[in-house]
Formats: sequence, structure tokens, C-alpha cells
Amino acid sequence: MRFTSEQRLEDGTLEREFTLDGIPGILWTPAPASVAVPAPLIMLGHPPLGLPAMYPRLAARARHAAAEGFAAAAVELPGSGDRPRWAAAEQARADLRRAREAGGPVSDEIVDALVLPLVDRAVPETRAALDALLALPEIGGPVGYSGGVISVGIRLAVVESRIVAAGLFAGSFVPRAMVEEARRVTIPLHVLLQWDDEGNDRQAALDLFDAFGSAEKTLYANMGGHAGVPPFAGQDVVRFFARHLR
Repeated sequence: MRFTSEQRLEDGTLEREFTLDGIPGILWTPAPASVAVPAPLIMLGHPPLGLPAMYPRLAARARHAAAEGFAAAAVELPGSGDRPRWAAAEQARADLRRAREAGGPVSDEIVDALVLPLVDRAVPETRAALDALLALPEIGGPVGYSGGVISVGIRLAVVESRIVAAGLFAGSFVPRAMVEEARRVTIPLHVLLQWDDEGNDRQAALDLFDAFGSAEKTLYANMGGHAGVPPFAGQDVVRFFARHLR
């Protein structure tokens, strides 16, 4: 891991950009006076729009986490931002656009092609980032995972034992294979659902929530569309992590 820049935000949070094997990322750590080190870590997931585009929302989430004494980090997804594109993903996105423009249903084949290769690439990279981040003296366990492509969160919750709790956003397509994988998830979950999300099948999201094998799982539903998540919803996620990462 190589740090490429750093700045101290007005609330005292230290923000550092880094690269790891060519993959960009950002690490936020609390002000030294506000927390004992090492700090627990929250990995911030995000949609495949690129870290620069997602920065304002990621930084806001990280600062909420820092206020509770948590470090937070995000890494660029495969095929996003300045990372090289791959033809199969571009084709899947084009097929999705055509299906939506035609007003018809999005087929399982399109969803699989869009999501499963991303999960297969993103999860090992996130685990490698965890290795590097947890080696830093100012960061320790346990680890939480928050937001992003929900299928990535599902896979991480199954295979990564260092992640002890997850806050997931039911706002993306989920392949049927990932619904079956969700039955193996056992960590505590806080699942956010926008009730009128124009791009998400509400019943599919409810079926996914039912499939999760966790003994402790909470469905947090708000009225409104995909981009209408109320500000206090983020605060509720931080309180969820405060219960499980301390």
C-alpha cells in the first residue's frame, strides 16, 4: 500500500488516498484525540460509478464513522473510475440499458452477466485491501461492511471472517445464485430499503431479506426513490456498527 496524498478535514478526520497493486482507494481515520487506537474499520461499498463521482457521499459516511471512533476505507471497483474497462461488463451494461429503454423485464442472463463477474473480481480485491489496512498500526478489528453493491456485501459476509456486521442497501440487481448464497450469511445485518425505488424490485428485495440466514437482521424501510435516502438513515447505520464493532 502506497499513500499518495493526505489532508486533515475540518472535523479533524485524516483523509489519505492510496494505491494497492494499482487499485486506488481512500482511507479516513478519526482525529487522534477522539479515539483510542487501533480503531475498528468500516469498509465503505459504493456503486460502480467511480470513486471521484462517489466521493462526496463516501466522505460524508466516513466522517459519520470517524465521529464514532471508526476508521473507514473505500477502494475503486473493477472497471470503474480510472481503472481499465472490460468488454463483458460494458456489454452487460449496454444490454441493461436496452432492456430498461424497451420497458420490459431485465432477464436473469443480463443480471448474471452484470453482477457475478463484478463480485468475483471485487471481493478478492477488498480482502487484499483489508490485509493491508489491518496491518496499519492505527487500525484494528473488528471490521464492518457498509453499503455498495449488495451482492458484493453478500459474498464478503460469507467468505470474510473478519467482517462481523454489515449494513446493506437493497438497491441493486441480485442474481438468483446470490440469493442462495445469502442463506449462508450469519452475521448481524442492517438492510436499508427505499420503498419506492424505481430501479429495484421491492418484492425481490423482501425475498432476499427473508433468505438471509442471520439470527439478527433488521429491515429499515423508508418511503421514496433510490436517491431519496433520508440523512438520518446514515446515522442509524453508524449506531448499528457502534453496537457491533466496539
